[in-house]
Amino acid sequence: MCEYIIFSGGELDCTKIIVPNTNAVVICADRGLEYAKSLGISPDIVLGDFDSYAGTLPENAEIHKCAPEKDDTDTMLAVKLALDRGAKKIMIYGTFGGRFDHTYANVQTLKFILGRGAEGILRDEKNIVFMRNAGTYVFERINGFYFSVFAYTDQISVRKLSGVKYPLENAVISSDFPIGVSNEILSEKAVIDIECGTALIAFSKM
Repeated sequence: MCEYIIFSGGELDCTKIIVPNTNAVVICADRGLEYAKSLGISPDIVLGDFDSYAGTLPENAEIHKCAPEKDDTDTMLAVKLALDRGAKKIMIYGTFGGRFDHTYANVQTLKFILGRGAEGILRDEKNIVFMRNAGTYVFERINGFYFSVFAYTDQISVRKLSGVKYPLENAVISSDFPIGVSNEILSEKAVIDIECGTALIAFSKM
């Protein structure tokens, strides 16, 4: 699988995050370069308008500078570049906190990635967020984390959600009511069978 890691410019506590040691290509979007440096990670690609990063750029990285006036966020530019180069899994750090508009834009970016046949994950020290279309999925319990399921589309139809504190069967979750928030995986694994719609799924630290 072609994997990419993107460091974005939101809030990220580098003292509490562990980035998996993989062969993923690393892209830093603007201020995300500071996080990579703090974690001792050398980026393969650095891009952005550099309105939130004023340090030196690494000499051994591919650099993409863009104008501040643009339709895409720096994170979306990084995502598009990763997808253009064949990414099938994109882990994005530094996407929460700070400006709400950017946080929500990053959630929308998950749908953009999913619609292009890849898996996107937003991650920091407290949250792991991703989307799933129709299908059956198995998720392992993460101790100390809630497990929440939301409808990103108007509705999602759930044939079954098992292995959790609040199970569901033949249920409809709508986007205007957060019935799936703050559930807990009680077994080793939870299983969700989504009949239709797009679900936003979050593991959030208790």
